Amino acid sequence: MELEFSGDVWFWRGPSPWHFVTVPDEECGALEAVASRVSYGWGMIPVRARIGPTTWTTSLFPKDGAYAVPLKFAVLRAEQIEVGDLVTVHLCVDT
Repeated sequence: MELEFSGDVWFWRGPSPWHFVTVPDEECGALEAVASRVSYGWGMIPVRARIGPTTWTTSLFPKDGAYAVPLKFAVLRAEQIEVGDLVTVHLCVDT
């Protein structure tokens, strides 16, 4: 399954600070439909992600009834992304 959407980059200041983009509600329904087949625990969904030409593997975090895409620092640097930027994310979930 492949999804593409745009969202704003936000920062989580927890014990391990991280940048994320929240998956819009429209795409969350499709992810929830396959979650039981692909999740490896805690509702995490493994994906291949891409912003611009930069690709990486990660897992979607369930958050507040939606999913959040973690952005690695290498992605932020390569694509010159900052908090508040609107980015287009392409996700591939192996079902």
